[in-house]
Amino acid sequence: RFQVAGIAAAGGNCDLLARQAAEFHVPHIAIAHEDRVDDFRAAARAYIADSRVSVGNPEEKLPRDNADVCPEILAGSDAAEKLVGHAQPEDVILNGITGSIGLAPTLASLHTGATLALANKESLVAGGALVQGAMVRPGQIVPVDSEHSAIFQALQSGCHHRGLTSPICDGRSNVRRIILTASGGPFRGYTRADLMHVTPEQALNHPTWNMGPVVTINSATLMNKALELIEAAYLFDVPAEDIVPVVHPQSAIHSAVEFIDGSTIAQASPPDMRLPIAVGLSWPERLTSITPSFDWAAAREWIFEPLDYETFPAVAMARDALHASPLHPAVMNAANEQAVQAFLQGRLSFLGIMDAVREVLSHFDPRRDAGMSAQTITPEKGSIHGDMHDGIQSGIRGGMKQSDTSSHTGQCTYAHVEAAQEWARRYADYFISSVQI
Repeated sequence: RFQVAGIAAAGGNCDLLARQAAEFHVPHIAIAHEDRVDDFRAAARAYIADSRVSVGNPEEKLPRDNADVCPEILAGSDAAEKLVGHAQPEDVILNGITGSIGLAPTLASLHTGATLALANKESLVAGGALVQGAMVRPGQIVPVDSEHSAIFQALQSGCHHRGLTSPICDGRSNVRRIILTASGGPFRGYTRADLMHVTPEQALNHPTWNMGPVVTINSATLMNKALELIEAAYLFDVPAEDIVPVVHPQSAIHSAVEFIDGSTIAQASPPDMRLPIAVGLSWPERLTSITPSFDWAAAREWIFEPLDYETFPAVAMARDALHASPLHPAVMNAANEQAVQAFLQGRLSFLGIMDAVREVLSHFDPRRDAGMSAQTITPEKGSIHGDMHDGIQSGIRGGMKQSDTSSHTGQCTYAHVEAAQEWARRYADYFISSVQI
């Protein structure tokens, strides 16, 4: 059904990447870390020498066509952008990169005219306006996050000619609200006091999904839901106040859309990412028997609970960030990425993650800290934030072209996003280093 034209990866698991390249006869491979190219090449040659590649069960093997052909390798921090640059409008590009580093490949993918199956929420969080500007046709994006795929599918039941996923953009809509479901993470029902001594091991124990460490910690803090709210606001052009997070621990209903007539259309399926991935790759077609359906004859209970905003403040921060400026969501995400790493390394408490994000957001000024205008606002000398700001700001300006820092238009550019994120990372690191666990 599909032919894999290329795979991009960081290079952390070269053996797996080489197996995938051999199994799916992939002609092009992009590796971000150049020092891993030799490891990948050696692994690829080993599979070529074997001429047979194990698939799933180690005892099960498939013969390879063109077994003597090694994939072309693109290497470097921009390897993913170079790879997607070969795409044609009839192709589908799946962006499943974790973190804000996925923004540049998203923009490069859209420029080709190909359909973008987007699983990298940080692309929209960090650069929603940039993503919108990079699209060459309406409806070019099909969301892959389970919640946004559910919303996308539910929207087909009514009229919503707005946002980045609709092939018609005349502004008409019959949508009243979006219901964004959340599992609640491993600490559903906890109070803030209960979370004071949470360990990384506890936070990584998600009750429903098997995800990477950053996404799993984001689910524990509900920052994942905050990022998804921002993503939904950009994807579907719906005000943040009309996106309602609801805790649903069974993760059976992946999200829903409430229409103006009072109807609510929900998408339900067992929690399995293969389904939204398949929708992203094949839409508007549907593939056969991707995942098992629910046994509707069996008794089951689905629970829905309100979000505890006091214990989990991330969603409220996201709404405030959306209202503050186009760069505040990027700053929130960058600060969170730094704080999560510090928590996983034992340098910050679990509650300290949100404290760090709040601290960074409260001191960010898009004009002063990301060059959104020529005017510079300098914090009071002698204060912690003033002294730190001077050092951070000089470092950022040193890496930017003069034209990037002298914009009088107030429009958000890629340089502004990069500057804002760099400022946020440095500010977060400074704050984290001053906190005692």
